[in-house]
Amino acid sequence: MQGTPYVYQGEEIGMTNVQFPLEEYEDIEVRNAYQDLVVKNKTISEDDFRKAVWNKSRDNARVPMQWDDSENAGFTTGKPWFRLSDRYQEINVKKALEKNDSMFYYYKDLICLRHEEELLTEGDYQLLLPEDEKIFAYLRTSDKEQWIVVANLSEDMVSTEGLVKYVSDKEDIKIANYKDRTGIKADLRPYEAFMMRIR
Repeated sequence: MQGTPYVYQGEEIGMTNVQFPLEEYEDIEVRNAYQDLVVKNKTISEDDFRKAVWNKSRDNARVPMQWDDSENAGFTTGKPWFRLSDRYQEINVKKALEKNDSMFYYYKDLICLRHEEELLTEGDYQLLLPEDEKIFAYLRTSDKEQWIVVANLSEDMVSTEGLVKYVSDKEDIKIANYKDRTGIKADLRPYEAFMMRIR
């Protein structure tokens, strides 16, 4: 997309939201909302509130960076200000750098494409399938070329039938998170995304 991209700490290695007990959250908004919504007004159950916190809390982005699988994830030799994610031994920078197909290298490739391909920041934008709840797709067009960007935002297999009409003979995959993607016609796998030059 146009604009300034942000990569929040840990996204580039696939760090996940934490699921701590509510009393371990430092976010003052979480603490205040708990008192207001659960204790005082009883407008939401504690279980539903906990699930919302696990999904939305700012503290998800405040856990220490997971550098490796050593004590405290290699973040500090002291005591970190906030508890570590329970998954730091499987998700960390060291492991990401060891795998050529890791999320880290995918992010790196995306950033390189953004710097190298003027079309991605300067080309005209056309949203495709605006009513589709699972597919986010759009065209980027310049005088010289056109790309299609497609993402399946669900955990389901999804047909690309509604997108086929936008692609003619040229199907030049520029980047894909499933490396065997070669064209538009195959169904989208869960959370599959790709960019393809089509003109």
